[in-house]
Amino acid sequence: MKKQKVTRNAILKYWYLYAISITFLLVGIILDMLVPQIIQRLIDDVIVGGNIAIATRLIFGMLWIGIGRAIICYIKEWCADYAGISIMTEIRKKLFYYIQTLDLPFFEKNNTGQLMARVKDDVATIGNATGIVGILVVESIVHTCFVIFCMLRISPILTIIPIIVLPFAGYSALKLEKKLDEAYEEISETNASLTTVAQENLSGVRTVKAFARETFEIEKFQKINKKYRGLHMKRVKSLAKYDPRIVFYSRVMIVVILMIGGILVISDRITLGGLGAFIDYANNIIWPMEILGWLCNDLASASASNKKIKEIFAYEPTIQNEIHSIELEKIHGDITFEHVDFSMNGNPVLRNISFHIESGKTLGIMGATGSGKSTMIQLLERFYDVDNGTIRIDGVDIKQLDLYQLRKNIALVMQDVFLFSDTIHENVAIGQKDRLTRTNVENACRAAQAKHFVENLQEDYDTVIGERGVGLSGGQKQRISIARALAKDCPIMVFDDATSALDVETEHCVQNVLFEKENATKIIIAHRVSAVQKADKIIVLDRGEIVEAGTHKELMEKKGIYYKTYEAQYGKGGEVIGC
Repeated sequence: MKKQKVTRNAILKYWYLYAISITFLLVGIILDMLVPQIIQRLIDDVIVGGNIAIATRLIFGMLWIGIGRAIICYIKEWCADYAGISIMTEIRKKLFYYIQTLDLPFFEKNNTGQLMARVKDDVATIGNATGIVGILVVESIVHTCFVIFCMLRISPILTIIPIIVLPFAGYSALKLEKKLDEAYEEISETNASLTTVAQENLSGVRTVKAFARETFEIEKFQKINKKYRGLHMKRVKSLAKYDPRIVFYSRVMIVVILMIGGILVISDRITLGGLGAFIDYANNIIWPMEILGWLCNDLASASASNKKIKEIFAYEPTIQNEIHSIELEKIHGDITFEHVDFSMNGNPVLRNISFHIESGKTLGIMGATGSGKSTMIQLLERFYDVDNGTIRIDGVDIKQLDLYQLRKNIALVMQDVFLFSDTIHENVAIGQKDRLTRTNVENACRAAQAKHFVENLQEDYDTVIGERGVGLSGGQKQRISIARALAKDCPIMVFDDATSALDVETEHCVQNVLFEKENATKIIIAHRVSAVQKADKIIVLDRGEIVEAGTHKELMEKKGIYYKTYEAQYGKGGEVIGC
C-alpha cells in the first residue's frame, strides 16, 4: 500500500538532490583518480627523469585538485544532508498525521513511549541513513570500481591482490550487518520501553512521591537501562569482532602490494612511479573498506527503524469513514440509541441500551462505577463501534456520518481532564484561536466559574500552565475543561462526571449555565443527583443495562435506585444548595 512506502516515496520526492550529490560525487572521484597519476609523473619524470620544468605545474595541479575537491565535497555533503533532513521531516510529518487518524484500540496496544520512540528516534535514524550515509555507500562502491579500473591500467598482476582481499572484507561486512540488524531490532524495542518508563515516571511524579515509590521506580528504570546497556554492548562486540578484520585485510593488502610491486619494479615490469601511483590507489581503496562497518551499523539501524515505522502504517483502523460518508448541512443534536450492545475483550459492557433525546433537551445518566456510563459516550463519539444496534444523530446512523463532522459537533468534558502545556487561552480555545476571540474565552471562563481564579494568575489568560495542568487544583482544571466545552459551542454537549471536583455551590452555578443553553443537547453523567435532577430525562444504569428511566419526580416516586441514591446523598427532605 502507498502509505507503507512512505520512506521510498520521500526519497523519490528529493531525487534531484541525490542527482546533484551523485554528480558532484562522480566529479570528486575523477579528481581523486588524477592525484596518483600526478604522483606517478612526479616520481618518473621529475625525481627519476630529472625534468624539473614540469614539477611546478604538477604541484599546482595537485593544489587545484585539492581546492576543487573541497568545494565539490561541500556541495555533495550539503545536498545529501539536506535530502536526509527533508526526508526525515517528511516521514515524521506523515507518521504523526497517520497516528492522529488511528482509533483508540491502537493506542491501547501501543504505549506512549513506543510511539515517541517511533516518531523521534526511529525517524531520525532513517533520516541519517538516507542522507550522508546513503551517499557514502554509493561513493564507496563507485570509488572502488574507479580505483580498480585505474589499478588495472597500471598493473593487472598487482590488481589481483585487492580483488582477492575485497571479498574477505565484504564477507566480514555482511556478517557485521546481520549481527547489527538483530541487535538494533532489540535496541529499538528496549529504547521504546525505556522512554515509556521515564515518561510515565516524570508525568506521575506526584503519585510516585505520594506513595514513596522512588526506590521502586529507580530499580524498574535501572532494570531496563541495564538491558539497554547489554544490547549496546552486544552491538559493540559485533563491531569489535568484525571491524578490526576489515582494517587488518586492508593493511595486509598494502604490505603484499609493496612486496610484489618491489619485485616488479626491479624486473622493470612497472616503473617506480607506477608503483607509487598504485600504492596511492590502494590507499584510496582502503577507506571504503574501513568505513564498511560504520555504514553497515547505520544501515542496519535504519532498516530496523523502518520496519517499526512500517508496522504503524500497516495498521488499519477499525473506526474510519465509510467510502460514501454523509455530511449533514447542520447537526441539530437529536440523539437515539436503538438496542445497543457493546462488549470489550469479550466482556459485555452495555446490553440493549435504548433511549431518545430530542434536540435542545438534557439527558442525565447515573449509575455505579463500571456500569457503562462513560462507554455510552465513547460509542456516541465513535471511539468504538457498537456490536449490535444503532446510534443515530438527527436520524442518521453515526457510522454513516462524516467522522470529523461528528466529533467537531460534540463538546466533551471528560472524567480525566487533560490540559496542554500551553496558555490558559489556548487551552480554552483549543486550536480555534482564529475563531474564538479573547472575549469568547473570557465569557466561557465566566460561565464555567473560572474567570476569578484565572484573572488572579500572574499573566491571567496568557499564563502557561504545566504539563497536564500541573500547578492547578483538580477543581480549577475541571473548570478550564468546562470553559473549553462552552467556548466550542456545539449542538451536542457531554459532561462526563465533569463537576466531581467542584464544591456543591460552584457545581450548581455551572449547572444553571448548562440548562440555560436551549440550543444544545446536553448529556450529563454524574454521581450526584444534584447534577442531573433538572434534566428532561434521567436514565439509571446497572451492570450495563437501563434499570430506571424518567424525570427526577418520576424516579423519586418509583423509590428505586435513584431514590435511594438521593436519600444517601441528601437525606430525607434534603435540599440542594443554589447558586
